[in-house]
Amino acid sequence: MTCCLKEVKIPLIGMCKNFRRHYIMNNFLTIADARKGLKNGDFSAVELIEHYLASIDMHHDLNAFVTVNHELAIESARSADVRIARGDDLPCLGIPIAVKDLFCTKGVRTTACSKILSEFIPEYESTVTSNLLRNGATFIGKTNMDEFAMGSANITSYFGPCFLRYRRKSDDSVRLVPGGSSGGSATAVASDLCVAAIGSDTGGSVRQPAAFSGIVGIKPTYGLCSRYGMVAFASSFDQAGPMTKTVEDAAIMLKAMAGHDCNDSMSANIEIPDYQSYVGKSIRGMRIGIVKEYLDGLTPEFLAVMETAKEWLRDSGCEIVDISIRTLTYALPTYYIIAPAEASSNLARYDGVRYSRRSEHADNIEDLYVNSRSEGFGEEVQRRIMAGTYVLSAGFYDAYYAKAQKIRKMITDDMRDNAFSKVDLLLTPTTPTTAFGIEESDSMSPIEMYLSDICTVAANIAGVPAISVPAHLSNDGLPIGVQLIGPRFSEDVLFSVASAIEKSAAFSDLRKSIRIV
Repeated sequence: MTCCLKEVKIPLIGMCKNFRRHYIMNNFLTIADARKGLKNGDFSAVELIEHYLASIDMHHDLNAFVTVNHELAIESARSADVRIARGDDLPCLGIPIAVKDLFCTKGVRTTACSKILSEFIPEYESTVTSNLLRNGATFIGKTNMDEFAMGSANITSYFGPCFLRYRRKSDDSVRLVPGGSSGGSATAVASDLCVAAIGSDTGGSVRQPAAFSGIVGIKPTYGLCSRYGMVAFASSFDQAGPMTKTVEDAAIMLKAMAGHDCNDSMSANIEIPDYQSYVGKSIRGMRIGIVKEYLDGLTPEFLAVMETAKEWLRDSGCEIVDISIRTLTYALPTYYIIAPAEASSNLARYDGVRYSRRSEHADNIEDLYVNSRSEGFGEEVQRRIMAGTYVLSAGFYDAYYAKAQKIRKMITDDMRDNAFSKVDLLLTPTTPTTAFGIEESDSMSPIEMYLSDICTVAANIAGVPAISVPAHLSNDGLPIGVQLIGPRFSEDVLFSVASAIEKSAAFSDLRKSIRIV
C-alpha cells in the first residue's frame, strides 16, 4: 500500500478505521511514536485509547489492572483530539498512561491493592499524576501491585497476582511473575496494554519488574518527584518513576512528572533539565565503575551479560574501572530494618476509625482496632509491620534501628566519597535472576524473596538515581536487565549512557523472539 496514513482524510469508518487500528496494534508504540502519529493524523487519541482499552479487556487474565476508567479515558482522549487539532503541543498529550494503584487519583478508587483501602476514593490528586495531566496525559487505569508496595513478585495484592505474557522456552506451562511491587505497570507496558506507566520505587520496585519484563524503568534522585498523594510505605525511600518501552520515553515522561512541590518537605527545588536532549548524546570519555560486590555470586549467564555491556560501553568510548564498595554488603539488611520501621509508623493510621475499612466484628474500641487491621492487612504487610514495630521498641531501638541508620550514612558516604569520586556512573546487574514462576514464588521464604532486591536497594538507601535497561535474553528466552547508578541529580548522564546501551543491545529486535502467549 503506497498511500500515507496522514493523507487519508475520509471519516474513520470501514477499511480506513480498521487499517489505523491494525497500524496501532502492530507497532508497539512508544511515547515518541504516538506523539508523532497523533500530530500527523495517522490516528486519533480516541482510536488510540479504544485500542488499548480493548487490549486490556482481551488480556484480563494477566490481571495487570485493578481499575479501568473506560468512560473517563475516552472523554480525556476526545479532549486531547480537540487540543491537538488546535495546535497544542504537550509532551504527553493524548498518550494513554497507566497509573500504579499507589497514587491518589481524584474521584477514582485508590487502594494500594490492600483490603483495608479497597473502598477508598480520594478527594484529591497526587502531584505526580497532576503533573502528567497538566502535560496532557490520558489515564487508562490503575495497575496491580504488591500490597502497600511490599513485595518483589506482585503476589501479595488483595486483587490476586499479576502475570507476564512471557513464557520460558524450556517450559511454557509455567506462568511467570512480572516482579514487584510495580508488577502491574510492568506487565501493562511490556504487554502493550498502554504506551507507558507510572511505578514507585522504595527498594527496587520500578527497576526489578522493568528488568523482568524487558522494559526501561528509572528511580529518580530522592526528592525529584513529589511524594504528595502517594500512599506511603517507607517515606525516606519512596520515589515515583516512569516505566516505558524506551530510554527516550523515560526521559520524556520523567520531565513531565518531576518538579518542586511545596506539599512535600523533601521535594528538591531545582530546575528540571530537558532529559530527552541527552538521549543519544556522546558518552566518550566517561568513566564507568564495575562494583566487585555486585558480581559476587552471579551466575555465568549474568556475568556474560555484564561483560557484553562493558564491551558496548568501551566501544562507545567509555573507560571501565573496577571498584569496590565494601559497605554494600550491609545494604540489604539495613534496608530491611529501616523500611519496615517506617512502614510500621506510616501504616499506624489505618485503624478502622478514620478512612480505612472498618471491621464489622468488634464489641469495643480495642477489638475494632485489632480486627480492622488483622482483617485488612495481608500476611506480608503484617510481617513487615511486626518487624518494624520490633526494631523500634524499647530495648531494641539502639541495637537495630539506630545502628541501621548509622550504616545507611556509611553506605551513602561510601558511594559519594569512594565510588563517585572515581567514576561517573556504576554499571551493575539489575537483578540476580530472570522472572520466576508463580508456583516457585509460593515456595520461596521471605528472605529468599527479599534477595530479589539485592542489586537495587543501595540506590534507595543513598537517595541516588538508577535506571534499568533491557540488555539481553537468557538461554530460556527471558529478559535480563542491566542497571546504571549515578550521583544525585545525574539523570541526564544516566539517560545518555542508558541510550548507548539500548542502541547496542537492540532489544527491540530481541523482543520478537520472546515466547508470548
